[in-house]
Amino acid sequence: MFKQIWPHLRAYKKQLIIGPFFKLLEAVFELTIPIFMSMLIDNGIAKGDHGYILRTGGLMLLLIAFGLCCALVCQYSASVASQGVGTSLRRVMFQKISSLSYAQIDRLGTGSLTNRLTADINQLQVAVAMLIRLVIRAPFIVIGSVVASMMIDIKMSVIFMIAMPVFIVILFLITRYTFPLYKKVQRRLDALSVNLREYLSGIRVIRAFSRTDYEKQRFDDNTDAFQKASIRVGRISVLLGPATMLVMNAGIIAILWFSGIRVQAGQLSQGQILAFINYMTQVLMTLIVVANLITIFTRASASLMRVNEVLEQTPSITNGTLDTVPAAETAVQFEGVCFGYHTGAQQLRDLSFTLQTGQTMGIIGVTGSGKSTLINLIPRFYDVSAGRVLFFGKDVRDYRLAALRSAIGIVPQQSRLFSGTVLENLVIGSDATLQDAQQAAKLACADDFIQQMDGGYQARVEKGGVNLSGGQRQRLCIARALARHPRLLILDDSLSALDLKTDAQVRAGLRNLGVTTVIVSQRIAAIKNCDLILLLDHGQNAGLGTHAQLVAENETYRQICRSQNMLGGAQDEE
Repeated sequence: MFKQIWPHLRAYKKQLIIGPFFKLLEAVFELTIPIFMSMLIDNGIAKGDHGYILRTGGLMLLLIAFGLCCALVCQYSASVASQGVGTSLRRVMFQKISSLSYAQIDRLGTGSLTNRLTADINQLQVAVAMLIRLVIRAPFIVIGSVVASMMIDIKMSVIFMIAMPVFIVILFLITRYTFPLYKKVQRRLDALSVNLREYLSGIRVIRAFSRTDYEKQRFDDNTDAFQKASIRVGRISVLLGPATMLVMNAGIIAILWFSGIRVQAGQLSQGQILAFINYMTQVLMTLIVVANLITIFTRASASLMRVNEVLEQTPSITNGTLDTVPAAETAVQFEGVCFGYHTGAQQLRDLSFTLQTGQTMGIIGVTGSGKSTLINLIPRFYDVSAGRVLFFGKDVRDYRLAALRSAIGIVPQQSRLFSGTVLENLVIGSDATLQDAQQAAKLACADDFIQQMDGGYQARVEKGGVNLSGGQRQRLCIARALARHPRLLILDDSLSALDLKTDAQVRAGLRNLGVTTVIVSQRIAAIKNCDLILLLDHGQNAGLGTHAQLVAENETYRQICRSQNMLGGAQDEE
């Protein structure tokens, strides 16, 4: 399980050595303090030797100062290593997430991935810091205190021997029950994160449909579930502190009881009794730290498993070998394509068609018929379950992903823009120039409103394009796809926010451009002039041909045309 994190730790070998070494020195200085305190009482205070008191007290202060310096060096090393490991893990994990297919991201969940990249790695950072600072110091203090007590009086050290196994048993039992509960807490946090993301991203729709109260109740339910899981594990883990105090205070009482007898018998001095109590107190404080460490490492183990689950993912979509897209008469060809998401249901079934280079193809069908799923297979956002998708005569799986996707311009249903300038949004992911961006904007009927903006192509676009209207965002997304001079242009219902006049102008510009185009739409008017129209029904080919052919031969297509008043005369009466 630690093989994924070890390379990140190995980069900080110096800190992993220096930090524990100086913490060990601090522990050595700390263990000598009770001995000097015993000598100070027995040889200085008891005999009234002020010189001895000053010399021994000064030496103790010097040891404390050295211990403080060692602790600071250790703390610095722990900070450097833990922050470095966290940064390295985030980078690697982000790269891994970026390489995963849509199917893998769908399965893991965006909310869960966000928590793994933030909260889980933060927990690992804390664990690394504690590993350097306390993992060596804690057992050394415990063992050193036991050895020192044995050197003072072997019989009294039996109290330590009895207290240690009792504490270890308590520690084991509590850890055994808390580890699976921490994993459950993280899953509840994932659900809470997903709920919050959905609320924030859809807050306009929620308010428009007066669903605020429902969403509040839903959030309260997820919060309550997270609270209950956290309280349940907290009730168990919090027992470590009181249990440790109980065991150790019982040990101190035993020391006071039996040492009193031995002092009266002249077998122990007052200084030695104080040393025993100091060592027992050191053990008490150290075991409380150990109890907290167990809690930290238990949570970190659960987080490490979640991080490893992502890092051990093998991208299901890998690069082919072709670096360029060849010229061919056929632009896109589906051969018996079947596809289903990770839920198992088939979204596309035995789908076949051919789109020639330079042609425009329209795809229409009821909601859920598989239109968007179909176009996601062309740039390999998903891989087919069966059959083949050919792009300019070659299987899409034979191309390098960068080469394939750079030849395709996609305008998705949701117009997504990024914070920056208009120009930066138009040339994103390509080497397009300002002239390319301007030409593309003119084709998309976006140049006019861009020129009216303060700064023109250097005008600011807020995150998500919130300072633009829906139609403006759509036109910018179309221009962004055109600016890269794609071999294939895919419009996924991306003209829906445009008025009829602008819609017609954009479609006329695209026809004049002559690029191979796939248009997904619910409107017959948007696709009736296409060279080829594919009618989808539950992921199957329900009709293929021109508008005139489908009107004449396909009843389902005619029904869609009637519903949109796209039939007239005798045809409307059929």
